[in-house]
Amino acid sequence: MDVSNADAVDLFGGPGGWDWAAKSLGINVTGIEKDHAACETRRAAGLGTVEGDVRDYGPSDFPAARYLKIGSPPCQPYAVNGLGKGRAALDTVLALAKRMASREDISHDLAAFEDERIGLVLEPLRWALQAIDQKRPYETITLEQVPTVLPVWEALAIILRAEGYSVATGRLSAEEYGVPQTRVRAIFVARLHGEAKLPAPTHRKYRKNVAQEDGDQSLRPWVSMAEGIGWGMTHRPGLTVTVGTGAGGADPSCVGGSGARATLYGERDAARWVPFNRLMSTDDLPAYKGGRKDQIRVYAQDAALLQSFPSDHPWRGSRTKVLEQIGNAFPPRMAEQVLCAALGLRPSLRSVA
Repeated sequence: MDVSNADAVDLFGGPGGWDWAAKSLGINVTGIEKDHAACETRRAAGLGTVEGDVRDYGPSDFPAARYLKIGSPPCQPYAVNGLGKGRAALDTVLALAKRMASREDISHDLAAFEDERIGLVLEPLRWALQAIDQKRPYETITLEQVPTVLPVWEALAIILRAEGYSVATGRLSAEEYGVPQTRVRAIFVARLHGEAKLPAPTHRKYRKNVAQEDGDQSLRPWVSMAEGIGWGMTHRPGLTVTVGTGAGGADPSCVGGSGARATLYGERDAARWVPFNRLMSTDDLPAYKGGRKDQIRVYAQDAALLQSFPSDHPWRGSRTKVLEQIGNAFPPRMAEQVLCAALGLRPSLRSVA
């Protein structure tokens, strides 16, 4: 596939969460991705792909991509359920962003991080500033990360406003955009011409002990886990899909981190649950062999649906690699809403259903 004429470049493209949404809007995107399995998934999905390290590329490598730049830097160092190295280094990251704005070379400082992924959150700024200095600034920039990275997005907002951009930042929750899970993300939208905006919710926010039919009647009800994948919790959306595996499927901790197991089993035991329904006996399922018959396993295809990927998205790689790709991805349905708000486009009917 020829990627030289792409309208947009996606840093950290992953399996195509942002790019599947962009493609549905008629945007030709090339994604840079280091993980081979994710690249194979992207290629099978017909998405423009450069397999490599984003640090080895820059705006001049994608001369046609002036329309849009999107990115989801690795979240593991900053995630609440991670080791916390990124959160501990947050002040250093913010100081480095200011130095980048002054066009200082910070490569030595980035190399000093114990976890190289910590500094990757500043790659979008490097690309944006290089494009500005090359007299071909990006028209629109959209970014997402775990909520703890919002201070970095706010620091980038100050820098890019000084460069002439309108910028909007904030925390958005996935269920408010029709995704059947309660993933919260820090969002960044910058626009060179026109006002940068975050998308307005299309669905009601999930609140514990508040019925699905209650709340703002101008918005659609949030989508429960059971509605999203055909089984599971009926009184709430699914928990955040993260990275993790278990025998035969994703362990409950893969869909919510700390406390997820108790939440899932608690909902089931309270009879707020649609039973697991497959065209085979539970005795035939790998998840049940050698284990309890009442175990809950969220299979890859279900985790992908909880992330709002289409049911036919062509995942590639081992079960572990597929679950890793799904957990790391940005929900396409949410991505489409962010892109539409950023570009002033009208969402598809599918994205708001």
